[in-house]
Amino acid sequence: MKVPVRCSDVDDRSVPSCTCCISRRGFLLRASASAAAGLLIPAGAGSQPVPIEPRKPPHRIDVHHHILPPPYIEAARDRILDVAPGFTHVLKWTPQQSLDAMDRTGIATAMTSISTPGIWFGDAQAARTLARKCNDYAADMAKAHPSRFGIFAALPLPDVDGSLRELEYALDVLKADGIGLMTSYGDKWPGDPTFAPVFEELNRRRAVVYFHPTTPGCCGSLIPEVPSSSIEFLFDTARAIASLLYSGSLSRFSNIRFIFSHSGGAMPPLAERMVRLANVDKKVAARLPNGGMYEIKRLFYDISTSVGPTNLGALLSLVPLSQVLFGTDYPYLPIPATLDGLLKFGLPSADLLAIERTNGLALFPQFEAVERK
Repeated sequence: MKVPVRCSDVDDRSVPSCTCCISRRGFLLRASASAAAGLLIPAGAGSQPVPIEPRKPPHRIDVHHHILPPPYIEAARDRILDVAPGFTHVLKWTPQQSLDAMDRTGIATAMTSISTPGIWFGDAQAARTLARKCNDYAADMAKAHPSRFGIFAALPLPDVDGSLRELEYALDVLKADGIGLMTSYGDKWPGDPTFAPVFEELNRRRAVVYFHPTTPGCCGSLIPEVPSSSIEFLFDTARAIASLLYSGSLSRFSNIRFIFSHSGGAMPPLAERMVRLANVDKKVAARLPNGGMYEIKRLFYDISTSVGPTNLGALLSLVPLSQVLFGTDYPYLPIPATLDGLLKFGLPSADLLAIERTNGLALFPQFEAVERK
């Protein structure tokens, strides 16, 4: 059986040339394989057709959408390419590119954030300066395009004092919608007691905290020719969740709405074991008055590039539908790399709308009235 794809419906960053049709079986196999891997694939490396759907105003809320402000590229160009070799196209990113891609794929609002490698490169003052420049840039985007862009502000962790100051500025002055963090900093994960003052303040403010995966100091280039994005990003997401769980941070900071990427990375198949072993240690179990699985189930997870049966399927078997959010990883990956698989996953229309929009509105009700005129 052939699934037709109109050339006008194809994200032009995702296909080097038009492919007028593709077998359903071939598409599903390729989509499931790349989604299950959860790895970064340079735009242009393979066909990613946008599914045909009725034209309607953009309605999707993308919680995993990256920006690359000029000051960030200037400070981190080599590091960006080291993390994502072959992704030179992201260095040419502009806000208009995001808007165009959003319009093509029905995205009403994108919550912007800085991706890996983040903004910390060993110098506290440099990280503070870069965080401020990136956050001001994101705020200018949101001001120039009301309702189209939200803000997950960057913090200069592991600089705790600098992070507390930037947190205050971002939430009080810039009116950021949340905070964007990395899953680890060097060899410290978010449950480390060093970071507790930052999470205490975020908890007091009932903030949304979005985590993007990275490679911890321990684990870069462990296996020759295996990029860290193919394995370590997914396991570092699981490590970050385990760190917050075992330290009792998820229970202690219960007002924070945590979002993790890529359908939870490696967490879903590890969750039962993670929780069971936490209960074995009486000291750890005492930090989890509601139980470990309760904490796992109340976290939020975006589905960026993870919409196959082995990742999204596993996630939906573990957590309530209300905890699943739409995300794309744009511009590192074309939006159809996620959207195509989601629309073909077979969800009932109400469940699909919940992931695409309704669940996001529960976190960000300020975007309730977003409609494209």
